[in-house]
Amino acid sequence: MVGASPQGEDGASAAGDQTNGQTPSAPGADGHGHGHAVGQAGKFGLIIGAIGVVFGDIGTSPLYAMREALHHSRSGGAEELAVLGVVSLVFWALILVVTLKYVVFLMRADNKGEGGTLALMALAQRAVGRRSALIFILGICGAALFYGDGVITPAVSVLSAVEGLRDAPGLSGRLDSLVVPIAAGILIALFLIQSRGTASVARFFGPLTAVWFLILAALGLWHIFDDLSILRALSPHYGVMFLISNGFLGFVILGSVFLAVTGAEALYADMGHFGKSPIRQGWLWFVLPCLTLNYLGQGAFVLDNRAAAENPFWMMVPEMAYWPVLIMATLATVIASQAVITGAFSVTQQAVQLGLLPRIQILNTSESQAGQIFVPSVNMLLMVGVLVLLVTFQTSTALAAAYGIAVTGSMFVDSLLAWFIVRKLWKWRLSLSLLVVSPLVALDLVFLTSNMLKIPQGAWFPLVMGGGLLLLMLTWVRGTQILSAKTRKDSLPLVDLIEMLRARPPHRAPGTAIFLTSDPDIAPVALMHNLKHNKVLHEKNVILTVRTTDRPRVDPANRVSIEPISDDFKKLVISYGFMEQPNVPKALGVCRKQGLKFDIMSTSFFLGRRSVVPSATEGMPLWQDRLFIFLMRNAANPTDFFHIPPGRVVELGTQVSV
Repeated sequence: MVGASPQGEDGASAAGDQTNGQTPSAPGADGHGHGHAVGQAGKFGLIIGAIGVVFGDIGTSPLYAMREALHHSRSGGAEELAVLGVVSLVFWALILVVTLKYVVFLMRADNKGEGGTLALMALAQRAVGRRSALIFILGICGAALFYGDGVITPAVSVLSAVEGLRDAPGLSGRLDSLVVPIAAGILIALFLIQSRGTASVARFFGPLTAVWFLILAALGLWHIFDDLSILRALSPHYGVMFLISNGFLGFVILGSVFLAVTGAEALYADMGHFGKSPIRQGWLWFVLPCLTLNYLGQGAFVLDNRAAAENPFWMMVPEMAYWPVLIMATLATVIASQAVITGAFSVTQQAVQLGLLPRIQILNTSESQAGQIFVPSVNMLLMVGVLVLLVTFQTSTALAAAYGIAVTGSMFVDSLLAWFIVRKLWKWRLSLSLLVVSPLVALDLVFLTSNMLKIPQGAWFPLVMGGGLLLLMLTWVRGTQILSAKTRKDSLPLVDLIEMLRARPPHRAPGTAIFLTSDPDIAPVALMHNLKHNKVLHEKNVILTVRTTDRPRVDPANRVSIEPISDDFKKLVISYGFMEQPNVPKALGVCRKQGLKFDIMSTSFFLGRRSVVPSATEGMPLWQDRLFIFLMRNAANPTDFFHIPPGRVVELGTQVSV
């Protein structure tokens, strides 16, 4: 909305707290993820739920990962070593990247039960205990790359399933021209129903995805007996020999092998929804065995029928089961897409709360589940991006070239941030830290570099998208820093203003005035303008600051902090975790228990609204000034963002140059 202020004068201090290194304290943060609240449903229910939400993406990889890796080998997958080597590389990628890195190691680095790149960034900042530009840059790079993954995953997953129509019995290629329109229709419908919330649909995610994994296992087990020698592929020896025999091409093949582990970062990002144990058990005892059986089955099928290398998954499906498998594959890819879209909403909420993005409209779609949110602007951008990808690339093979680099980049960031955790938070010795983290970083670098070779074929798309989002975040953070510095420079300390008011008392108005500001130590702009133009001071005045902590959630008992300054003035700090949505009136209700009593209907909320003009002589470059102003003007109104009653809000503004 035009004229909306950035996170600064209007009371949200997330930008200053996180980017200026002023890490706020949040005593009593409970640290419980969503999964802890539903623990009564039982561990089995949580495991099934985790299978549906967490493993949807990695569960659709068998549709295309084996095919792409075989196609990139010198023989096109016709040689025995190529088949054994690809299956071996896929299996050990699942073991090293998913099992060891994420399930065993990184899931220990939780931020009060929450995971994900931004949660890890906040944890690393707290571990270091001071401002760290490197950690901050790593965090926003990982977040930006996540959005690139969020666009490509729905496109490649759904398209790879719908492409099964091309080989469907009785159709013989008659629906080839309809594959892209059908995939587009499915995805458009998926994005359009987001506003209704996912609670009712999510109920079926776990069981449906579990059935899909059982189908994968059954298909694999059926075809393993085509050539039992495929079990040799469980030895890493064949993977190494295959890479050596292909020379530099083997490096390229690794980029396709990585497709088998895309979605592994969801293990960590969705940890707060289900807890560590259900995710670990779901992976080790169900998902990993099902995936392993399917890849072994695909390999045995290709060894027995070398022509199957063209499209091993769909060619291994028996004709009598083809249509049920096609329907289940489509449902599985829709579920995988839903998980990524929901993840994009959560990352956006975290980014807004941490001050990395301007306020945008975030809607709750469930009265009982805090994690059920809908972000209209992000939903629209993702839908447009997905449709552009479908029209541009047309096939899942072409899209696979664009896939992977965003995920590998995000995984690489996680490994680098983990270094700060093991050294500063866990206090590991340098030798042990190097022994554990260095192989993870090296593995990520290998996969990242191999995926970079696909930049000309389409990997440029997520990089361009991620780069654009990175620019937006840096511009917003830098712009809010400049505005905060200017405000502090031009403002009067609050204690000095109170002394001046004692010496020359203004006219007093009945009721309470609440002034929102990001810095409670200086006189808010709205207060200064009220005194200057209206020449009036309310009987009671509250200087309110809304702070975002570096923890996911804050214990409601420690939500508010009240500090009396004088008989007329009090400082009020309301703290929220980066996974929470601010609700000022609800928090003010807690104040009554601490002695701050007032009638909400006789209380006025004063917001400072700044009209920013670009300056060619100071601050950021002129083009970046204009970008920042555009972001400000399109930010959500603070009245809506903080859920303040619109009829009680007074906005007073000033003009500032950046």
